[in-house]
Parts: sequence; structure tokens; C-alpha cells
Amino acid sequence: MLVHKSPSCGCCSAWIDHMRAAGFGIEVRDVDDMGPVKESLGVPFGKGSCHTAEIDGFFIEGHVPAEDIKRLLAEKPDAKGLVLPGMPAGSPGMEMPDGRVQPFVVELVARDGTTSVYARHGE
Repeated sequence: MLVHKSPSCGCCSAWIDHMRAAGFGIEVRDVDDMGPVKESLGVPFGKGSCHTAEIDGFFIEGHVPAEDIKRLLAEKPDAKGLVLPGMPAGSPGMEMPDGRVQPFVVELVARDGTTSVYARHGE
């Protein structure tokens, strides 16, 4: 997995640790301007987060849990990738000291850029 992130982002590093703990090999590229990376991969406008990863022809945007990425790689849908917009509390890399989890939805991005619910967490 190739992860593009801001050089100073701590939560991105915590998400990378989550991915490594789940068995993913990681290459990190620090990028000062993430906009061109997201645009070139087809991340829909308004669905962005703080880091963007690439794996097996898919993009992974934001703090997507490893279990959802493993499912994506097993199912190999005809899609561009997964997005978790924003930085929801309790998502991987955004864990709260009190264990609180803000409910969040991971979305599948179709080839035409539309999104649909892929997984729900924290409900």
C-alpha cells in the first residue's frame, strides 16, 4: 500500500500503524499539496480526508478500517475505491482516550464517481 500524506500529520501516522498491525506493507510518501494526488486518483470532491492510499488499483481515502480494505480486495468490485470523508472520532487513527466512537459510514466510489454505503461503524 502506498500512502500519500502531509509530512506533519500525526493521525495519518496512527492510521498507518493500524494498517501495518493488520498486515499491510506500507510505503509512505510525504506530500505538501494533497490536492493533485486526490484529483489524479479520482477522489470525489467533498469526500476528502487527510491522507490518500493506493492499493491494487484502488484508492483508499481517509481513516478507512483495515477490515473494509480487506473486504474490498477480496471482492474486487468494479469501483475506484473507498472513502471515509472527514476524520470521525473513533475511526482508525482517530481513537479517543475514552473509547468513544462517532458513528461513521465508509463509502464505495463507483467508476462514474458516485458513492454508495459500503460499511457502517460505531452504531
